[in-house]
Amino acid sequence: MSDDRQPVTYRDSGVDIDAGDALVERIKPHAKRTMRAEVLGGLGGFGALFKVPLDRYREPVLVSGTDGVGTKLRLAIDLKRHDSVGIDLVAMCANDVVVSGAEPLFFLDYYATGKLAVGTAEAVIAGIAEGCVRAGCALVGGETAEMPGMYHGDDYDLAGFCVGIVDRPKILDGATTRAGDVVIGLSSSGAHSNGYSLIRRVLALEAARLPAALDGRPLADRLMEPTRIYVKSVLGLLANVPVAGLAHITGGGLLDNIPRVIPDGLEVELNRHAWQRPELFDWLQAATKLDDTEMHRTFNCGIGMTVHVAPEHVDTALANLRAAGEEAQVIGTVATGSRGVVLV
Repeated sequence: MSDDRQPVTYRDSGVDIDAGDALVERIKPHAKRTMRAEVLGGLGGFGALFKVPLDRYREPVLVSGTDGVGTKLRLAIDLKRHDSVGIDLVAMCANDVVVSGAEPLFFLDYYATGKLAVGTAEAVIAGIAEGCVRAGCALVGGETAEMPGMYHGDDYDLAGFCVGIVDRPKILDGATTRAGDVVIGLSSSGAHSNGYSLIRRVLALEAARLPAALDGRPLADRLMEPTRIYVKSVLGLLANVPVAGLAHITGGGLLDNIPRVIPDGLEVELNRHAWQRPELFDWLQAATKLDDTEMHRTFNCGIGMTVHVAPEHVDTALANLRAAGEEAQVIGTVATGSRGVVLV
C-alpha cells in the first residue's frame, strides 16, 4: 500500500530555523558594542567563554543574578514598544549584582516566543545590548526559543542572567552598618520594572480619565521609561568612599528591600519629604487610594537605590554621585530598633 502523505517539516510545525539564523546575524553588531577584553570567541558557540581578570582581583568571588521585567513586558507588547525592555532586563540583574560591591562582567538573555518575529526580537536584543553598555558588561550569548503553542499571538517572554566579580574582602552585605549612619537615595527613572500588574489595573479602571502626560512626558513614554542602571556610578563611589551597604529598590519597595542589608538590632528612619516624589506616583496613589505604607511597599516612589555611609563620608559621597550624573540626596538615618523601615 502506497503512502501518499506529504512530508511534515519543522517549519510546518511552527518553528523557523532560518528565522533564528537570521536573528543571530542581525544581533551580532549589537553584541559587538558590549565586548570586553576578557571575552573569548563570539556568538554562536555552545557556551560563552570569559577569562576571569585575576590581575585585578586577589580573592575573586563571582556574584550572579537573574531576573525578568515582570508585567511591564505585557505593556511593552500591547504598546508595541520593544526597544527599551531590554534595558530593563539588564538593569534588574546588574543593579542586583552591584549591591554586593561586584563589577558586572557578562550577561546572557533568554527570549521565548510562539512565532519568531525577527524585527521584534532584534529590537529587544538591541535594548539588551544598550543596557550592557550602560552596565559595562558584555553580552556573551543567550537563547532564542521558538515554541508554538506555548505563547499566544505576538507574545514573548524574557529572562536575564548576569555574573559579576568582587574581591572577597570588599563584599558588601551591610554588616558594617552602624546606628547613626546616613541613608542616601538615588533617584529612580520612574516605576522601573515593579508594580506593573497594579499599574495595568489602574490603566484599565481609569481608561476614561487617563492623564495625557506625567512629569512633563506623554503617559506611555513615562510608563515605559527604562530602569536606571546605577552600576558605573556605584562602582565609582566604591572606589573613593567607604560604603556600609547598598539596596536595590525593586519588588517590595523601600520598606522591604532596605532591611535586607541592615543588621539585626537596627532600623532605618526615612524622611518622606526629603526627596521630590515624581508626579507618576502621586497619580498612582490617587488612583489606587493606597496608604503610604502600601505605596512604599509596592513602588520605589522615586528612589531606585540607597547608599548607606557613615556621617563623615556623606558630603564626599553626594559629590561623587552627583558628578557621576545621579540625583542623590540624604533621605534617612540608621537607628537602634527593630521596626525595619519607618516613614517619618
